[in-house]
Order: sequence, then structure tokens, then C-alpha cells
Amino acid sequence: MINVDLVFFDAGGGHRAAAEALSLVMEEQGGWKIRLVNLQELMDPIDLVRKLTGLRMQELYNLMLKKGWTLGTPQTVRVLQFCIRLLHPRAVRLLEEFWRSSDAGLVVSVVPHFNRALAESLRTVRPETRFVTLLTDIADYPPHFWIEPRGQYVICGSDRAVAQARAMDICDGRIFKASGMIIHPRYYQPIVCDRRAERKQRGLDPDAPTGLVLFGGQGSEAMLEIAEHLDAQGPHHLQLIYICGRNEKLANALRSRRSRLRTFVEGFTPQVPFYMALSDFFIGKPGPGSVSEAVAMRLPVIVERNAWTLPQERYNADWILEKHLGLVVRGPHQIPAAIKDLLERGNLARFRAQAAAVHNQAVFEVPAILRRIVEGTPNSPAPEPEKLLSEQRA
Repeated sequence: MINVDLVFFDAGGGHRAAAEALSLVMEEQGGWKIRLVNLQELMDPIDLVRKLTGLRMQELYNLMLKKGWTLGTPQTVRVLQFCIRLLHPRAVRLLEEFWRSSDAGLVVSVVPHFNRALAESLRTVRPETRFVTLLTDIADYPPHFWIEPRGQYVICGSDRAVAQARAMDICDGRIFKASGMIIHPRYYQPIVCDRRAERKQRGLDPDAPTGLVLFGGQGSEAMLEIAEHLDAQGPHHLQLIYICGRNEKLANALRSRRSRLRTFVEGFTPQVPFYMALSDFFIGKPGPGSVSEAVAMRLPVIVERNAWTLPQERYNADWILEKHLGLVVRGPHQIPAAIKDLLERGNLARFRAQAAAVHNQAVFEVPAILRRIVEGTPNSPAPEPEKLLSEQRA
């Protein structure tokens, strides 16, 4: 039995989601004892944001996402990193104290920014414990975001991230490539339902083209602007499913507005795969998790990339275009035209075929990679992803 500390935080929903999905698969495979470690709780004593505003750092970040206060985030990230560097010695001391009570043989981080402190503190207190950074972004946003030059193994979900790790002088023996982002195993399970009946039950047309609008677990007020533009310019036969996450204010606003289009509004739900199964395409921000989930469900995507897009997510739009998985727009005003292009020129079927060609099995591959790291056999062949997936479904 290998004891694992899996480090996450709740800035956005993707880090916790990745940690919980990976933990679920590892526990089902057996041989692992997982402890989820919330880094925010460990960092509370030195959280400057909390001292200045009363909000934890992750809470302020989530508020920014809800309100759409993301203009200028490249500069904000660099200011945050400067503060983290100032607090680095104190962070290392806090983490050293935590590791002294840990019996982990492996530490896996699914958080950015703090991997230098995590690796350094672990190396001092438990030098025999392997430290792994598992990127939950398709690519890094260097410097000092995900990949640090010392003390870590890295698991990357794209060729670009692998190239970035090599550019930081991480040796090949410490770089591992998965076939994509960690997403929950439920996205690989068949959804058996009467699609037409389920749409009708929710007040939707059984046969009309249906878009799923989703801006992460915190929602975003940008969804209201999208609704306005689609009402004004969207195809008359279009209908929409809005998933607002934990943003109840947004959900209520969408439910109460008058629309010429058929709509269904949902708040936070674990049934996102089900709603994706009812939809024909995805509209949202280029978040690595939601885009990967949509692609796993064979949905073409329409995403925004502009000055408000988080810097670590901007490459994701390039990745979508490189893989021919959908369309990239500059803002909500271009979404109606993008939908018309998607529906009227045969692109829907073409993009669906491209999505079907993406075989992301990362959540089943990563446990085998971690075992190889612990055993010190990084160059041995990993189990075939198809075999891992069939075992999971069984």
C-alpha cells in the first residue's frame, strides 16, 4: 500500500475536480491510500489576501471569475507570484511542519504557483518521498507557474507542456506524458437515455439544435451577455442549456429573463455529462477541464479568447484550432455568427468526428505513471490506455 498526499485547492473548480477524479480511480484500482490535502488551509496563516480583504486567496479568485473581473490577469499573476516569492521562506517552514506528520511515500500536486515550496520543503523533511506535479492546464504559463526547474517529476497532458518542461532543463526521465487532462470517470461511461424525451421534459424542442453554455464551476456573468446576443441574433430554431455552477444569482437571473429562444437553466450539478449528452455543441471559456469534458462527450466547442481570458487558458484556444475541435471567437457578439457557421456549413459533423478522434484516457493512465515513479522504473512500458478503460468500465 502506497500512501499518497494529493495536494489541491479550490481556486476555480478544476483543481479539486482533478484531485477527486484521480483519487477515485486510484482507490478503485487498489494499492493506494489517498489523503486529499487542501493547500489553502495550510497557507491560511500567511495568506496576505485574507489579512487585507477578509477573503481567502482562493475565494477572491473565485469572486473574480463570477464577476468577470479578469481583465489584466497576466499582470495580476505576476504580482501574485512576486508576493509568493516574498512569502516563500515562511511557506516552506509551514510545509516542513506539515510533512513531519506525514507518512506519504508520494506527494502529487495539482496546483500551480506553490510547487517550488512544496518540493523544497518535502526535500528537507522527507527526501525519500517522490514529488510529482500533475498539470491540470494543457500547457504551462512560465515562469514559476506549474513547472519548476528542480525537485519534481512532471506529468503533462500535451506535447507543448512536455516541450516546456524540457526547455526548463527537466530531464526526460522526470517528464511523463498523459493523453490529455484529468476528467472524471463518469465522462467515459455510456449515458443511456431517451434524448428526445429528456429534452421535452425540460421544456425543450426534441429535435432543435441545442447548445450547452458553461463557464466553469463558478459560472460567469458573461453568460448573461451571451444570452442577450443570442436572443438578438441567434438562429430562430436554436435552444440553450445554461449550467451556472455555484452562481445562484446568475441562475436566477437567467431563469427570470424573457427570451425568444427555448432555454433550460441548471445550477450546480454533478450531471454535466448527462446535459452534454442532451446537447449538440458547447459554448464557454477555454478552460482545460470543461473543454476536455466536452471533447470527451463528442461536442464541438465555441470558446472566447480575448483580453479577459485567463493567461494560462489562452493556449487552449490555439489547441482547439490545431485539433479542429471547434471555433474561437473574440467575444459574445461573435457567438451567434459562430453558431450559424457551425450549423449551416456541415461543420458540426466534421468537428464531432475530430472530437471522436481525441483519445484522452489520462485519468486511467496517471496511476500507472505514478506507480512507475514510486518504483523507480520510469522507462518501463505503461499499461495500454484501452485496457485500463475496459477494466474501469468492468
